[in-house]
Amino acid sequence: MALSAAPGCRAGERGPRWRRPWKLLALGLLSASSVLAAAPGAGAMSREEKRRLGNQVLEMFDHAYSNYMEHAYPADELMPLTCRGRVRGQEPSRGDVDDALGKFSLTLIDTLDTLVVLNKTKEFEEAVKKVIKDVNLDNDIVVSVFETNIRVLGGLLGGHSVAIMLKEKGEYMQWYNGELLHMAKELGYKLLPAFNTTSGLPYPRVNLKFGVRHPEARTGTETDTCTACAGTLILEFAALSRFTGTSIFEEYARKALDFIWEKRQRSSNLVGVTINIHTGDWVRKDSGVGAGIDSYYEYLLKAYVLLGDDSFLERFNTHYDAIMRYISQPPLLLDVHIHKPMLNARTWMDSLLAFFPGLQVLKGDIRPAIETHEMLYQVIKKHNFLPEAFTTDFRVHWAQHPLRPEFAESTYFLYKATGDPYYLEVGKTLIENLNKYARVPCGFAAMKDVRTGSHEDRMDSFFLAEMFKYLYLLFADKEDMIFDIEDYIFTTEAHLLPLWLSTTNQTISKKNTSTEYTELDDSNFDWTCPNTQILFPNDPMFAQSIREPLKNVVDKSCPRGISRAEESLGSGPKPPLRARDFMASNPEHLEILKKMGVSLIHLKDGRVQLVQHAVQAASSLDAEDGLRFMQEMIELSSQQQKEQQLPPRAVQIVSHPFFGRVVLTAGPAQFGMDLSKHKAGTRGFVATIKPYNGCSEITNPEAVKEKIALMQRGQCMFAEKARNIQKAGAIGGIVIDDNEGSSSDTAPLFQMAGDGKNTDDITIPMLFLFNKEGNIILDAIREYEAVEVLLSDKAKDRDLEIENMDQKSSESDAHKPNAEEAPSDSQDAGAVSEEPEGGGESSAVGDPDPLSPASTASASVSMADEDPHPSGSAEASAPEPACTPGDSQPQEQNTQTEASSKAHWDSKVQPMESILADWNEDIEAFEMMEKDEL
Repeated sequence: MALSAAPGCRAGERGPRWRRPWKLLALGLLSASSVLAAAPGAGAMSREEKRRLGNQVLEMFDHAYSNYMEHAYPADELMPLTCRGRVRGQEPSRGDVDDALGKFSLTLIDTLDTLVVLNKTKEFEEAVKKVIKDVNLDNDIVVSVFETNIRVLGGLLGGHSVAIMLKEKGEYMQWYNGELLHMAKELGYKLLPAFNTTSGLPYPRVNLKFGVRHPEARTGTETDTCTACAGTLILEFAALSRFTGTSIFEEYARKALDFIWEKRQRSSNLVGVTINIHTGDWVRKDSGVGAGIDSYYEYLLKAYVLLGDDSFLERFNTHYDAIMRYISQPPLLLDVHIHKPMLNARTWMDSLLAFFPGLQVLKGDIRPAIETHEMLYQVIKKHNFLPEAFTTDFRVHWAQHPLRPEFAESTYFLYKATGDPYYLEVGKTLIENLNKYARVPCGFAAMKDVRTGSHEDRMDSFFLAEMFKYLYLLFADKEDMIFDIEDYIFTTEAHLLPLWLSTTNQTISKKNTSTEYTELDDSNFDWTCPNTQILFPNDPMFAQSIREPLKNVVDKSCPRGISRAEESLGSGPKPPLRARDFMASNPEHLEILKKMGVSLIHLKDGRVQLVQHAVQAASSLDAEDGLRFMQEMIELSSQQQKEQQLPPRAVQIVSHPFFGRVVLTAGPAQFGMDLSKHKAGTRGFVATIKPYNGCSEITNPEAVKEKIALMQRGQCMFAEKARNIQKAGAIGGIVIDDNEGSSSDTAPLFQMAGDGKNTDDITIPMLFLFNKEGNIILDAIREYEAVEVLLSDKAKDRDLEIENMDQKSSESDAHKPNAEEAPSDSQDAGAVSEEPEGGGESSAVGDPDPLSPASTASASVSMADEDPHPSGSAEASAPEPACTPGDSQPQEQNTQTEASSKAHWDSKVQPMESILADWNEDIEAFEMMEKDEL
């Protein structure tokens, strides 16, 4: 998006309304030179270093793009671990994630305008010719309306925008005659059947060939869609209408936005995550700025910038005021309930909210943008990447990271707004982490688990469309660009749409159709050019002064945002008791529970059960606090019980040409060496045993001795396999699943249990790989023969040059099994024993859906008999508190010893109707909020 204040409009001056269409661009976006000049000694990055980093971004892009073109094209996406294309229907289904794939060369289309931003005009010209020649948009396939709009329609429009720009310059694309625009219009018409609803909200999916509700369409029965899915269409659809002069696309997108606005919760001015496309009822009533809602807010503001319609800005400002009033708890952004916005809906945040600081920069609200961005950066410094979700005390909630670009996006906008070189250093860290932890021989692989460093065979198209674009622009100077980036606005997929569209083919009336705005005064509606002296006092240390208090926020004991009670009451009444702070031995806490209507029941086995009776609470507000406390306790109990399961392990290929860059997610064993206690892990060359099932004496011991044995699952117990290879002299073992096509991408974590006997005699480490991951090692053996791997609890740092032979030798000595080591003290939770026959009857128990239906939840460590995740319970287990007085770090896991010295709690499901019928909606929302995927 353009980054300078409007020429001809003095800072702080109210501009005439006719000038707003695109020159009052960001309501607060400023050029770096007009804001902060780095003070002497402030750590400004040299021009040479910026250029070096920019060139490094170009090299990284070339590595990803060339591998896609060589190994995957014309498939939609690259699978970087197996060096092949992902073709829908030929790989195991990943659920809704696959709805982005439509057999239309997704990655190439999504990357078109990135090529031009990175000055690769020749490659762009070749790519456009390939798209025109090869891409078919008439496939009999069901795709996501949202993903197809932002990635494919947006990619075609972005490609067309830069193509006509290059043609105008006279050197490239002289042959171009709007072919990409014709394809975009064809695709637009294919998406229109999805809007055939009474509300105007689109169905979430559409068949490219048959539309919706056609007998052969295989879609059209859905009733719900996410707010972002229906509210992130206006930029692409309006641009298509403006480019072609066909107004129907913009009309349909506006109607959907109008409907969402009318259905907002009027008292809070918030919208929910999921809405019924026929009735307009909110299905999920929690509200935030992350997954499911994020780009709806973004498109309201950007639609005003691109189209010049006041109503979009008014709506955005109304929502923004509600966000800052209820959701923002600096530096956190926590979901709340739309009808009870003072009640937090969850105790964790998802990574998609990382875009929000960038949007706040566009709004001109810099201080909270700096605060939230810094908090996210501290999480990244702890885990190398931003986990898909993390708790309010910054522990991993969902461990995946699919190389999302939102944090890089916000970093770019904050640098442009502040000119602070600190954000260049942040960008440098992102580059280093991508190269060190995600780079593989065939591209960049998503992280399966940020804690172990394991990979997923996935490189989404948005990685090429967005990540490299924002990183390159972060380090590029104006003279490095072949066009003025400030003449364009970014879509949510970072595609470029020219700002001159605001005055082209204006077939839609800009009459303000919005309802009353009496809840806010006009001062909120920033009709002025931004005043740099207000946004940034003349102090080059302004941004640093905001960041400084947050430097150690992740590492502090029990960090949390400032509560509303503390903000509003100062030294007055204390904030409500939070589940994470509760201590059963604290008399004050017990008194607070009583006031909230929560009673304690001591069970015969020594545990204590929490039960809430809202009618016994001192007041309705106390009853509401009690309901929140109980739900937090359920979530905290579920989370800690998951943590008490054995975590995943890593198999890292360290030999040539991998050099540690390929990391596979492995399931642990509940016997043998505990890799979590041996940080160096076990390193060695792999060898396939005979017989391959490992169920009898090994007949090739000379090939297995001092090596890590590979074997197939099935026909005997895991422990028996381990004993046989240990007897043959192996230093470790890897069991490969015999179920063809099984993968950690689609199956839960698999843990190998013992055989019901004493397994103290097994001293070597044993890990389990699903079939797909195991085949990566087997394929490497076929190609390179000598393959060396590292078995560990977490992937080790990877460099292009691995340790010298002396280091390897000393490591080898250190890794020899120690017969005196105590075996893993693991529980039976989630473990599976091999059946003596077949091996195919075992079931894997991994990471169950939080809050999935269950009858009982116990806070004790064992989960063998009961599902630990209750659904909307009125009774809650009370887990160990996340932090206790004197802790210097948040506890990642409570030991069995600690658990025995404190009270245990139990929870049972009880219908909420018997407690308080009024709160059924709350409970339904709690039940659903964690079931949905990001």
